[in-house]
Amino acid sequence: MADNKQPQLFSNSELPTEQTGSQPPLTADASIQAALGLFENHMRDEGFALNTRKAFASDIRLLGKYLGIGQPIGEIGTKNLNDYLDWLQNGRGVPCSAKSYARRVTTLKVFFSWLHEAGVLPNDPAAAVIQRSVKSPLPTLPTETDLEKATAVTRDVMQGSAQQKPDARPHLLLTLLLQTGIKKGEAMAIVPNHIDRSDPDKPILFIRYANPRLRYKERKVDLAPEWLDVLDEYMAQYQPPDTIFTCTPRNLEYILRDVGDEAGLERGLLSFENLRWCSALRDWRNNEEPDDIRQKLGLSKITWRDTKSKLEKLIQEEQTGVRGS
Repeated sequence: MADNKQPQLFSNSELPTEQTGSQPPLTADASIQAALGLFENHMRDEGFALNTRKAFASDIRLLGKYLGIGQPIGEIGTKNLNDYLDWLQNGRGVPCSAKSYARRVTTLKVFFSWLHEAGVLPNDPAAAVIQRSVKSPLPTLPTETDLEKATAVTRDVMQGSAQQKPDARPHLLLTLLLQTGIKKGEAMAIVPNHIDRSDPDKPILFIRYANPRLRYKERKVDLAPEWLDVLDEYMAQYQPPDTIFTCTPRNLEYILRDVGDEAGLERGLLSFENLRWCSALRDWRNNEEPDDIRQKLGLSKITWRDTKSKLEKLIQEEQTGVRGS
């Protein structure tokens, strides 16, 4: 299983009492602008992902644009927040995607819950915010039969033919993504010493980040023992001086595209993002603990909610044969 090295990212229902022991130097008369500054400090201290901090801060600034950045936080009620959400979708004049809308609702709940739990606000106006039904579509993924065809192609390429030299890279890449569900950038950063071979029966891949601010995403993921044989063959063929994959990220995308074409799959079906979903689905079918899957994918608890919901719908779709949404 993957190790959890992430700090918690809390929603309104997940804020623990111990993080609210000291009240921030705010009162209900403070403006949105004043509260936002301390909220940014709070997110940083709690280890929120950099991208999450930026997105949440931007969302609160947008709320300030709607209500007025000098609006006292104690004068903001549930109706104000619901009106704001309606404005995002119907009055702003700028498209608001399902993903952005859902995140902005989460931002409101995290922000006002923090203020309430810290004792700044006597009530949480976001607790009763209407969660409008806005759904992002389910991904269209390759089936297990599709994946078998693709794997057969990569095995053939690895063995070579009279017209083509053996090439282990496509098989190494495809099987790595299906086993680990890692992202493209994470794959590009792998160096040989990120792979722990001390126990040949239980090899482990360590996902590392050079940026200290992203260290919370670091984790370890199990590898299949037989994958090491593919890795050895690949290393002998390419002899990479540093990172395992010496080509560009775009070249890796082309490799997946070409494998999909050779397997007769629809163009674009074999992609990093889709293989990440396929890896998670395989773990879900194998009854892995949901939180173990979350940790393996390196997702925060906030992001995991939507991912988990989609995994459940994808499994239901498989079982019923009815396409969800």
